[in-house]
Amino acid sequence: MKNVRGTLLGSASIVVTFVIFIIPFLFVVSIASKTVRESADLEFSWPRQFELVSNLVQVVRARDYLMVIAFINSVILTVVSVAALVILGAMIAYVLQRRASRLNGAISLVVLAGLIVPPAIVPTIYVLQKLGLFKTMPGLILVEIAFGLPFCILLFRAFIAGVPRELDEAALVDGASPLRIFFQVIFPVLRSVIMTVIILQSVFIYNDFQAPLYFLPGTRNATVQLTLFNFQSQYNTQYNLLFAGILLVAIPPLIMFLFFNRKIVEGMAAGSVKG
Repeated sequence: MKNVRGTLLGSASIVVTFVIFIIPFLFVVSIASKTVRESADLEFSWPRQFELVSNLVQVVRARDYLMVIAFINSVILTVVSVAALVILGAMIAYVLQRRASRLNGAISLVVLAGLIVPPAIVPTIYVLQKLGLFKTMPGLILVEIAFGLPFCILLFRAFIAGVPRELDEAALVDGASPLRIFFQVIFPVLRSVIMTVIILQSVFIYNDFQAPLYFLPGTRNATVQLTLFNFQSQYNTQYNLLFAGILLVAIPPLIMFLFFNRKIVEGMAAGSVKG
């Protein structure tokens, strides 16, 4: 009976996964492989004339290779932001978990509020303008760090709660400084949760559409998500090129999930158990 129930649940999971993930992906591929006239119908059908490669080339060449420039900008944004999130999130979580203070409760409440309270766009733009960082890549990097830091802190803190304090005490007895204890003793132990943070935040920041739209407007520093506007206008939309652009944009996160999905599960499970 248990085997039958497990088989049914497994089969149902496969069907649900196919319907939710595979069918939409095949729909994107089918539209991206059609001509302009065929794609205008938005029908889920096999293209009469396979134009996927030609459409992808047009997407890359559009507006003087804006897609290539946008991809470079997105890589810079993602790498710098994720590196800062890993280091800052781990350090803050370590201090909150290891050092008891009256302010810990208030700080934890602020961190939790960062996950619940929606971002305030207009005040953030005002602050960036006063700092001279509006419409700049450093300004957008700071915004992405602020948006992702609460989640990273909670994830790191849950994992650090299971790391024995004896490691800190032994290093302290040997004369190690607090920074050395963190980077040489604690940080290497966080390898699994670091991989989880890197993968999740990389996909989130790379796919972020809202923050670049509000805080980095214009084509000069466009990210890959904003290049999808190239194929839409008020009166006309080139759906074949639009979906080809979506396909190009989706490939890097898809590859990351295919190769590192086990690391994500391991990091999340380790943090939940040790917390």
